[in-house]
Amino acid sequence: MHLDTPVTELNGIGKTRAERLAKLGIRTVRDLIFLYPRAYEHRGDVRMLGEYELNSPKSYILTVASTVSNVKLKNRMTMSKFRAFDESGSVEIIFFNSPFVKDIFHVGCEFRFFGKPQFSKNKRLNLINPKYEPIIEGTPLADLIPIYSLTEGITGKLLDKILKNALDECAKDIVDHLSEDIRVANGLSTLGYAIRNIHFPEDFEALKRAQRRLAFDEMFFFALGISLASKSRTRSAGATFLPCSLKPLTDLLPYELTDSQKNVINDIYRDTVLKRENGVTPAMARIIVGDVGCGKTICAAAALYISAKSGYQSALMVPTEILAHQHYEDISELLGKLGVRVALLTGSTKLKEKKQIYGAIEDGELDVVIGTHALLTDKVNFKNLGLIVTDEQHRFGVRQRAVLKDKTERAHMLVMSATPIPRTLALAMYGDLDISRITEMPKGRMRTDTFVVNESYRKRLDDFILKQVKLGGQCYIICPSIDKNEDDEIMIPYGIDTGLVEYDSLNLKNAVEYTEELRRKLPELTVACLHGKMKNDEKEAIMNSFAVGDINVLVSTTVIEVGVNVPNASLMIVENAERFGLSQLHQLRGRVGRGTRKSYCVLVSDLNTEKSKARLEVLRTTYDGFEIAAKDLALRGPGDFFSQNSDINLRQSGGFDFKIASLCDDNSLFETAFSVAKGLADRDPELALPEHRGIKLHLDGIVTNGSTIS
Repeated sequence: MHLDTPVTELNGIGKTRAERLAKLGIRTVRDLIFLYPRAYEHRGDVRMLGEYELNSPKSYILTVASTVSNVKLKNRMTMSKFRAFDESGSVEIIFFNSPFVKDIFHVGCEFRFFGKPQFSKNKRLNLINPKYEPIIEGTPLADLIPIYSLTEGITGKLLDKILKNALDECAKDIVDHLSEDIRVANGLSTLGYAIRNIHFPEDFEALKRAQRRLAFDEMFFFALGISLASKSRTRSAGATFLPCSLKPLTDLLPYELTDSQKNVINDIYRDTVLKRENGVTPAMARIIVGDVGCGKTICAAAALYISAKSGYQSALMVPTEILAHQHYEDISELLGKLGVRVALLTGSTKLKEKKQIYGAIEDGELDVVIGTHALLTDKVNFKNLGLIVTDEQHRFGVRQRAVLKDKTERAHMLVMSATPIPRTLALAMYGDLDISRITEMPKGRMRTDTFVVNESYRKRLDDFILKQVKLGGQCYIICPSIDKNEDDEIMIPYGIDTGLVEYDSLNLKNAVEYTEELRRKLPELTVACLHGKMKNDEKEAIMNSFAVGDINVLVSTTVIEVGVNVPNASLMIVENAERFGLSQLHQLRGRVGRGTRKSYCVLVSDLNTEKSKARLEVLRTTYDGFEIAAKDLALRGPGDFFSQNSDINLRQSGGFDFKIASLCDDNSLFETAFSVAKGLADRDPELALPEHRGIKLHLDGIVTNGSTIS
């Protein structure tokens, strides 16, 4: 057996189980051992029954005190129950639809039970469907139990069994791609040690060492990909735009540009009009980074205007039709007054109109085309393309942007990101782009008041939703999961320096069920549900209905479009707010307060840990996106940006899949990984040295497996 052996060669894996494992992306032994746990249960924290904490999962070593009785219930369910005890008390243990436990639990036998104690209606202490392990003398039980993402027919016990088999057979084949000097210099374990202890940790310290090594690898290879790509990229000659006055444009604006907006427009003007290298204008490659609602679009409009005044065409590509329509309405109204010819091209544009637009683009009769992926078709041929702008740039893969760029070699590239991230992180993530930052909000923008509440405020919150709708407003409600089955194990993942497993709030909201609950509680309102498993057409239809006011309350996951502007939206409620990164919460808050209505953001959280309270307090008291991002980085580390920030996560283009790094709250490790990667790229840009052969092979494997380094 070796790493590329099909999983069907493992004991207990037949055709059916192999098909189910394939749903988890597991087809070979290699896939299996690199399927990392998403969390850990701390079953080594054993309590006496007298020290129980209601609804908090703990371990209890108990002796079975009575035989198991099976009872058939009216709804065709079976209930199995028995009593168990320790020195401090007794508890009734109940299993549903598990009649086989009658053959497992015998009077006098000891087990370690893991579950959440609760009281029944008759005030008896219960453990319902606890996890259990027999106490066998001479066989120690593991303190830390890994939790994996599962699918139907694949249990945690089965994964545990086949993982042990795979590691026992193939441990010798796990070749470390990092050179020894990098490992030693940075205090990293071997890859083999890390893989074994990520699945079967000997103790907390072993788990920390394993997580640290694997997190380093993910950050290091991501940074190395960017560093090598930046070194190999030479900027081609770009179109030379002509000097022009922007006063005709700014005179049409009903407001004064902020200093940040002026600085960004000046950056664009210097790049496209003034900059010369050996008499040639290098092609601009710039990203505008700024808060939601900070005014990036007018900066892009200025770039479109400069391009048109120079006789060049421009393309503005956005991810959704509703966003394309909003940009078209705003930009065509503004630039149309200045003689700039603007068209809209999307997938739903009628065929006859599409043909007319194709012809106008090719003949140079259009100056600006705003569209979705429809701009990528080979039927779109520009006569003189000089500028490409992509909004919400994280939604487009590298290949998609390259297709548009390939329509001309001389086009300048301007991308926009609605994610304010700290400067050091931005330089690392966007090392191949020049960065312009908008650090202030437009004057007159009303602040969205932010509150942090717990479940006891639910009735008042429902009343507040009704009040806002009656006043003419609309409400977003964000849930952390789509449906009940999406997150059966409700916990915060184990972090590198936390030392303990923290469990999430008890009242986890999922979008599907909560939508139905609100429809029952608030029948006078129109409540809709939006989530990522819906088809794109369905999502767009719902978002469009919300934008025009046909929907009062939109219950959604974080799939709601960052760029969509709904001026009537005046209330944002985020359920289980502790499960989101601060930067992500700040972006969600930016969905409201975009009109003239006084707006509110309510963060609902029952998690009462000091760390959770400190994080949400930052959002309650801070409104500057860059400051929030910096505090988030300090509080939780770069993993928050990797796992919960779509800008950075999707920049990976499918290859650099952060799994362990997304749990990392070690800033120094992040800085170390990026520093080592940059130093290596400087010393050996071809990765030609013998000691870097493993790194080159691993990096080539990442790129070959369907991804492109950006």
